[in-house]
Amino acid sequence: MSGQNKVSGVVLAGGMARRMQEQDKGLLLCNNRPLVSYALAAMTPLVDELLISANRNQDLYQQFNYRVISDAEPSFDGPLAGILAAMQAAQHPTLLIAPCDSPLVATIHLQRLLDTLLAQDAEIAVAFDGERLHPVFAALRTELQLDLQNYLCSGERKLQSWFHRHLLVEVDFSDTPHIFANINTPAELADLEHSLTDPPQG
Repeated sequence: MSGQNKVSGVVLAGGMARRMQEQDKGLLLCNNRPLVSYALAAMTPLVDELLISANRNQDLYQQFNYRVISDAEPSFDGPLAGILAAMQAAQHPTLLIAPCDSPLVATIHLQRLLDTLLAQDAEIAVAFDGERLHPVFAALRTELQLDLQNYLCSGERKLQSWFHRHLLVEVDFSDTPHIFANINTPAELADLEHSLTDPPQG
């Protein structure tokens, strides 16, 4: 890739994970692999630079050999704070975003976000499963960072509300809605481990 087509990527691993007893979800093992490793593997072929957004255990995330960034404030302000930190750190005009806790998402799915962003000349491309948006799966223009900073400074935190302020395209994943299964409880972790015994379909 060159010039305006270069892409930065970020895996969001900065949440509190309250329903997982505040364990650091990205570092939980899923079939003997840290959860974050699935997102890193899916994103690596598509990006020229890869970041991990983490607000604790930064030393452990450093062991994956990617740049680790943290929110500007230590108050766990949600995914938009992690996205802003990534936009500010990114070296390239496009940012690809994925969470650390959805191991069924593969490179081919993330490619669809990037392709749609470029094809539609949009500011933000976000995953849509046929029923609802999955806003932590997105590709967007890093030039939006000042607007996002102002939005957060105003006290707003809602990801979808900020997305809808911009030229947004919904990327259709109604053919594979199951890929967005994520891990919020120990039971969901066990269920997804069983899903991963077979290769992801996609």
